[in-house]
Amino acid sequence: MPDLKESLGYRYLQETKFNRDTIMSRPRPRVGPGAQFKVYDQAPVFELPDQQGLEVFLSDVLQSRRSRRTYASRPVIREQVGALLWAAQGVTAMAGRLKLRTSPSAGGLYPVETYVVIQNVTGIPPGLYHLNIRDWCLEQLQQGDFSARVAQAGLGQGFMAQAGLNVIWTSILRRNMAKYGHRGLRYVFLDAGHICQNLLLAAEALSLGACAVGAFFDDELNALLDLDGREESAVYSASVGVLGREG
Repeated sequence: MPDLKESLGYRYLQETKFNRDTIMSRPRPRVGPGAQFKVYDQAPVFELPDQQGLEVFLSDVLQSRRSRRTYASRPVIREQVGALLWAAQGVTAMAGRLKLRTSPSAGGLYPVETYVVIQNVTGIPPGLYHLNIRDWCLEQLQQGDFSARVAQAGLGQGFMAQAGLNVIWTSILRRNMAKYGHRGLRYVFLDAGHICQNLLLAAEALSLGACAVGAFFDDELNALLDLDGREESAVYSASVGVLGREG
């Protein structure tokens, strides 16, 4: 059996540990910063509501949250999509030019971008969308049915094709690594986890089913979103739909 120490993940954790003796002197990669916001200027725009329908007790949604993979054919409503995305990355305050959000981010750098594959939502045509945080809207990248393609990229998990929407989170790596260097990748994945959990709890509050998806063919999701996989790459995803009957 191969030793744990031979694994890439183990080596990464060891080589990015903070040490009191070397924290100020260790070499850092030279990475230029990225733009604060990503915007598709020429894309058609769909305005979003924000936190409608989230007036529930936190203890209730924490108690009842489960991964749910069975979805009905009824559509998710547009207001619910707005609430889900607001819970994930909605702007809650300003600190100078910085837009503070519902989820924490190391250094307030927010390297995680949100894309949405709309499949069955009232008032929003099926297609690929990007969440514009700055203007709080969905930017339509392509119109059409991408449900089969997103499910195939998700290791063939059929429930992704049945969902009302799939949310894909990517990271613009230089936003984070320009400040934190090699260790910054740790923070990228932490950020994505915070964001996804917020969305899952919001789905529970809205009586929707949701399931986080970490198993996917990275380059296939990147290709779906027309990303190069180097400057920006998929890191996490989740499916959301109207609850169907288990069985």
